[in-house]
Amino acid sequence: MLRYKGYTGIVEYDPDGKIFTGDVVDLYDVITFQGRTPAELEQSFRDSIDFYLEMCAQDHRQPEKPFSGRFNVRLTPDLHRKIAVKAVSQNISLNQLVVEALKKEVME
Repeated sequence: MLRYKGYTGIVEYDPDGKIFTGDVVDLYDVITFQGRTPAELEQSFRDSIDFYLEMCAQDHRQPEKPFSGRFNVRLTPDLHRKIAVKAVSQNISLNQLVVEALKKEVME
């Protein structure tokens, strides 16, 4: 995984072509990159992001941001009720309870 200017690239290796290829994830716009060596791959990733940002500026449009900080989660009504009750019992918001639970899950 590569990161640059808030964007994340996922990489695969093509053994037939003997080349690394990658895509920037979580965008509607398509940004790809490739390289034969890790150094070429990383440079191609950075160049692709910079080119994308330049094109957005030239077109007078905002570049997409990979993560807005919001996402929807579908729950069963029973689970929704249980976490809402737990949040109230802890005197915190439902959102705060979920954020803390997710932090605990990914940070440990």
